[in-house]
Amino acid sequence: MHNNDQFSPSERQAVASIAGLYGLRMLGLFMVLPVLALYVEDYQAATPLLLGFALGVYGLTQALLQIPLGLASDRLGRKPIIVGGLLLFVGGSVLAAEAESIYGLIAGRALQGAGAIASTLMALVADVTREQNRTKAMASIGGSIGFAFLLAMILGPWISTQFGGVEAVFWVTAFLGVLGVLWAQWRLPAPQMGAVNRETQAVPAMISGVLKDVRLLRLDLGIFTLHLLLMAGFVAIPTVLTDSLQIPVESHWWVYLLLLGGSFFAMIPAIIAAERGGHMKPVFLAAIALAALSLGGFSLGFERGAAVALGLLFLFFVAFNLLEASLPSLVSKTAPAGTRGTAMGVYSTSQFLGAFVGGVLGGWLLPLYGVAGLFAVLALMTLLWLLVVFPMEAPRALSGVVLKYCDHDGYAHELEALPGVEEVVLVAHEKTAYAKVDRKEVDWGLLRPYLSE
Repeated sequence: MHNNDQFSPSERQAVASIAGLYGLRMLGLFMVLPVLALYVEDYQAATPLLLGFALGVYGLTQALLQIPLGLASDRLGRKPIIVGGLLLFVGGSVLAAEAESIYGLIAGRALQGAGAIASTLMALVADVTREQNRTKAMASIGGSIGFAFLLAMILGPWISTQFGGVEAVFWVTAFLGVLGVLWAQWRLPAPQMGAVNRETQAVPAMISGVLKDVRLLRLDLGIFTLHLLLMAGFVAIPTVLTDSLQIPVESHWWVYLLLLGGSFFAMIPAIIAAERGGHMKPVFLAAIALAALSLGGFSLGFERGAAVALGLLFLFFVAFNLLEASLPSLVSKTAPAGTRGTAMGVYSTSQFLGAFVGGVLGGWLLPLYGVAGLFAVLALMTLLWLLVVFPMEAPRALSGVVLKYCDHDGYAHELEALPGVEEVVLVAHEKTAYAKVDRKEVDWGLLRPYLSE
């Protein structure tokens, strides 16, 4: 097999720049997660429900705007949308830092999310990488998000205790946004945009078809539920650490370091077994079951001491990290040829909506049923998720590629005759061919002459 799929120097630099910017923005969004519940009483008119709204509202504005801004970048260019989105993010961070009431904080968080540049950055990846390297590029960006989440959970508590509360976290977030603007101006590539690439860009006309695909809907439900669990949990977790486990706020950063850092390394063997060993479905289902068990156990045992509570949180984060890494891969494998960009757009929208609903749900349930009741409901929701996805088919190791278009009779059969190539779709008005390839069987040497430049 000829598999000349190493990044070129220009691709490596471009992907590193995009991943760095993506991670920088997500770092700012995540840093407030482990600390806001500890300082919510400092805000006028604060209630648990409005706390949850403040935590999750960025997801609502991000969900509403990410696909429209991605489409706008096709017409206006990537950099103007990225820089504009980052400026909105900076403005929202400053508004949140200056807020004295919970409503001002909610407005700031909503404005942060309105700078929804995720889909634009994904489209930029397609502009600057070759087909055979695109999956690796997306994985690099996914890794930057995971690292940003880990770093945010450590830095948020540390900054808040060292520099004066949650306002300091928002000021640091604003500074990161300014760095992002400078990064975008000086480091991001500005290539000439080519034709529409359905493997990385959402196509509005295809959304209804994607929403009718039961296989993809199961995965959309999955990422919605996963981020609902995370956001609802963090309405209560920070105060559980201080009130129930008697862990000083000054020590929260190392608790998250141990939990998240340890869970990251703990899930690596499972990822290897899923991706390389061909056991994606059993590993995926086992991770959901582990999340349900850890949430249910936390509901019953969070007051039985730090060892029990932190051990259960560790298991939840193992499951969370594993599911967060697995779900995008499953969408990529499942989406029909030529629909991956739209499928990922719907998937990302589901993720952000899950964060919003989770914040609101957690803020509503906590005063009604307490910590135990909240986590019991989350455990039941996770079990329902497990029942919904249990019938799913084991995914094959398929990736989407864009190929050169030719309108002569038999061209699709010519492509399908190549080793590892299947499900070819020709789109005449775009002058583009889309296909799914089996990564275990494809011969890039034979396929390369057909790849779109």
